[in-house]
Amino acid sequence: MNTVNKGSLKDFTALATGGKIKYQFTLHNRLEIGAALYNTTNLGLQDLTKADVSTDKISRYEEGLFDRLDLTNDAVVLLGELYASYTLQNHGFKLGRMKINTPLINPQDGRMIPTLVQGFWYKYKIKKSSVLQLGVLNQIAPRSTGAFYGIGESIGTYPVGRNPTGQPSQYFGNTVSDYIVLFNSNLKITDKLELNLWNQFVDNISNTFYLKPTFKWTKNFSVAMEWLHQNKIGDGGNPNESLRYFNNNSSDILGIRFNHTWNTSAVSLAYNRILPHGQFISPREWGREDLFSFQKRERSEGTADNHALVLYYNTTLPIIKEKAELVTIFSLGRHWKPSVLDAVLNKYAIPDYTHLNLDLFFNFKKLKNLKPELLITSKIANGDIPDNPNFFFNKVDLFHVDLILNYNF
Repeated sequence: MNTVNKGSLKDFTALATGGKIKYQFTLHNRLEIGAALYNTTNLGLQDLTKADVSTDKISRYEEGLFDRLDLTNDAVVLLGELYASYTLQNHGFKLGRMKINTPLINPQDGRMIPTLVQGFWYKYKIKKSSVLQLGVLNQIAPRSTGAFYGIGESIGTYPVGRNPTGQPSQYFGNTVSDYIVLFNSNLKITDKLELNLWNQFVDNISNTFYLKPTFKWTKNFSVAMEWLHQNKIGDGGNPNESLRYFNNNSSDILGIRFNHTWNTSAVSLAYNRILPHGQFISPREWGREDLFSFQKRERSEGTADNHALVLYYNTTLPIIKEKAELVTIFSLGRHWKPSVLDAVLNKYAIPDYTHLNLDLFFNFKKLKNLKPELLITSKIANGDIPDNPNFFFNKVDLFHVDLILNYNF
């Protein structure tokens, strides 16, 4: 992983190796017991504890390959999965440490150790294409850390940004929350209409409701919309306003995406709008935000009054006939942000920017277990930005490259 920052701002490089070993035991095709051990090891290309001189900040992306709470720990080992699951006809039950994939809590991408959770998960298959899910979580192992934490403890292990007064937020270590309850209903209403609904209740912090209807207009063309609504629960994490995580009364996101597929290609155009009345807030520690406008290596989280327009183009190209192919995902996004000086609307002081990503996946027919990936990212600042290195460092006017070699035994 390599990040080249603007001008004299410090550049960063990191090389990690590691992996996952998992054991599963199944009895009578119903009871399964599983355990997985995760590891990441820093091969020491650069001392990531040394900060940039002008901002006194360290890397943003490279530290995420390791335990960012203790960068001197060169070898992280985590018992990330330890569970028992039972399947009965259309019902599935799972208890213990596991991976889940929801709009706001998910394994994430580009990390050696993903986000993992501890709790109970229930899944009911109504029909072949419809499902209900219910989960209760009491601990989370945030990506880029080496341990499981209570729900409140896990919030703030990533950069905390600014509070509404413009001062550094102080919610890390001061957020009180004991559990999360998640509900999902993914229903195929008709042959053309699918409805995906999620509700995420975070004790004493917030409730997030997410609705995504998808209409398949023709065989190759579909339209999807999304609405995400948040409101504060309890005291937002702490009764003391200066220590509080969730300060909004509510926030809303609206989105629409057009998608067209043909042969081995697809193109989509998506627009997201975060309304002005409240910041969209979701712990970055818990995974990526699965919004239409998401692009790898940046977030919309932490902003209000935000516009984003993103074009995606995917295609599969043969490299060597019948021997290898290249899957390419190109995205171009324009993100309109509130002023970096406005802490009420822009928690992390992210400027307006244009975002380009090229993600390449190599598939070799005779080496099916080898999965190389190359991600190239550039974020370009737009508009008039105050001449302060903190508004550029690890945010915009940068070039970033990831080379990932995965081998599945």
